[in-house]
Amino acid sequence: MESQTAIAEMNECEPVAATELPRFRVLGVRIDNVTRRLAFETLERAIRRREGRAKSVYFVNAHTLNVAAADPSFRETLNSGDYVFADGTGVRWAARLQGVRVAENMVGTDFVPQMFQATADRGYSYFMLGADEATIPAAAAYARRSFPGWELAGYRHGFLTDRRLTDETVERINSLRPDVLLVGMGNPIQEEWIGRNLSRLDAPVCMGVGGLFDYWAGNVSRAPRWLRRLGHEWLWRLFQQPRLKARRYLIGNPLFLARVLRDLSHDRRRRR
Repeated sequence: MESQTAIAEMNECEPVAATELPRFRVLGVRIDNVTRRLAFETLERAIRRREGRAKSVYFVNAHTLNVAAADPSFRETLNSGDYVFADGTGVRWAARLQGVRVAENMVGTDFVPQMFQATADRGYSYFMLGADEATIPAAAAYARRSFPGWELAGYRHGFLTDRRLTDETVERINSLRPDVLLVGMGNPIQEEWIGRNLSRLDAPVCMGVGGLFDYWAGNVSRAPRWLRRLGHEWLWRLFQQPRLKARRYLIGNPLFLARVLRDLSHDRRRRR
């Protein structure tokens, strides 16, 4: 099992020193090029220290980077993140065209469960913020059953329509002091929400998790393991939600590749 391998690697290795993580860029976005084990250890170090500003964690795939390419403000939000991890085949292809090998594919829907399983005996807690009013309780119930080594501090839907609701939510999170805040609002909304509120959140790690809560609630299913290993889970998402995902994948994926090739061409001309 993939998660068991990741957990074994986590448990067998000594903690690494706190050094700057290796990075590369795609469409102007800085991405940390790390293994899952190193990412787990880096985030756990932030949890244990629990001092200073909270750390933001973002996952970027071809769609995220397309949004960032079209929106400089969102690109700046991603680049202000403390940790930005590569998620998906598109990012690997873009890195390979630059001569960079991505250390490991950090699919967010796998990363969070694996991190929870790898650190299940540490007494950490988490808060779930996102999805709609019907989805979030079901997702929370699944998480409570699936990750008994972590304490579910609380949860709330992600429709924070005004400043008052946001302030109340931040106050509630801070009163519970979770070790990890999972924010599942989709991008760019979740990253922008984290970026705006990071300085006043009492949670050492704040992580944008996209549609994770929909998976946990059973609204959508994961692709078969063999398709995930090939890096083509997007095909499964397109099959399940053709109207919702057609533009993202059938138009977005070629657009992403075109943008990457254009940037590489510009870089080569500048070097000449």
